[in-house]
Amino acid sequence: MRVLLIGSGGREHALAWKMTQSERLEKLFVAPGNGGTQTIAENIALDVTDHAAVVDFSLRERIDLVVVGPEVPLVAGISDDLRAAGVAVFGPSKVAAQLEGSKAFTKALCDEMGIPTAAYGKFDALEPALAYLDQHGAPIVIKADGLAAGKGVTVAETLEEAREAVRDCFSGAFGAAGAEVVIEECLVGEEASLFAICDGEYTILLPAAQDHKRAFDEDKGPNTGGMGAYAPAPVMTDAMIERAYREIVAPAIKGMAARGTPFSGVLFTGLMMTKDGPKLIEFNTRFGDPETQVLMMLLESDLLDILEGTAHGTLANVSPRWKRGVALTVVLAASGYPGAYEKNTVIANVEGLDSDTVRVFHAGTVRNGGTLLANGGRVLNVTAIGENVSEARERAYAAVDAINWPDGFCRRDIGWRAL
Repeated sequence: MRVLLIGSGGREHALAWKMTQSERLEKLFVAPGNGGTQTIAENIALDVTDHAAVVDFSLRERIDLVVVGPEVPLVAGISDDLRAAGVAVFGPSKVAAQLEGSKAFTKALCDEMGIPTAAYGKFDALEPALAYLDQHGAPIVIKADGLAAGKGVTVAETLEEAREAVRDCFSGAFGAAGAEVVIEECLVGEEASLFAICDGEYTILLPAAQDHKRAFDEDKGPNTGGMGAYAPAPVMTDAMIERAYREIVAPAIKGMAARGTPFSGVLFTGLMMTKDGPKLIEFNTRFGDPETQVLMMLLESDLLDILEGTAHGTLANVSPRWKRGVALTVVLAASGYPGAYEKNTVIANVEGLDSDTVRVFHAGTVRNGGTLLANGGRVLNVTAIGENVSEARERAYAAVDAINWPDGFCRRDIGWRAL
């Protein structure tokens, strides 16, 4: 197979690494890729916002499958444009991607299908939103309706913090994403991530993972795109996974099909395990980052079989196999992230760390000759596998400590809930 993978983060490096293990892979292109994918595939300077250029490249290079990593191209409808040109693609349609592209869209589907989620209000003007805050008090959750790179959510502990978050949205802090705002009750419990791969009809569940959203230890500091993850997550017992699937995932997939917009791709379900059972926090319509890094370490089967089966509606013929044990990833981020940070700082001692149990996935890196440079907020994902959380964590942090990057930081408590 000749494959084009779209994206440039740690998720894409992990997907690329797993795809290169397939005997069926002839050629892998990554657009635009990073310093890690450069060593295992061919990075392509392709403008992924130019859908015509992506289609032309796919036809010219006889691409058998396009795999879309990030959410922005999916919400922009790149899957539709590729399918219209006869190119197979792993990723939902533009309409189905609204499950991530619009919080209000998802809330409406929850209302329609009886999916348990937080009580909410939807607003397109400041004053009614502020009045809703005064009525409901704090703690409360403020969400920009559209895509905001994981930074459009504020869990406000005080009313003043909530008001400031609403004002930020309507003043353009998140661009068009904040033109509408969803305000939710603050759910209490333990978070978990459940991934379902669906070809429109048939669904496969992946091991449940747990992400660490806050920037600093003890879940303090601002929300980020994710500072680490591990899988499987103990909070998601077999019984809880079955319940979350039955009450949340299956109704969402059924509802999308009933609307005539079946979901094909990977549906990431962000859950809060409340005293009343699992409730939906959010849907994402692509592989999570950094959860993908741990899932790829655990996957024993050929990833291409899963992706191709999804794209062609033959997923029922695929039965993924998973390794025993636990995988854990630690995100090394640039100092200042998720705020302002310096670019083009030098990273040393990364090469040679990969082994049977440890893998360093690149996220925000570029190579300048023989020098590895940081050029993003989340820069490296140091991932390890072990018999249990303790062993995986010990191996991951040993590798972290071997890397020489004075301009980076990481959380030191990934996996703390399991431990």
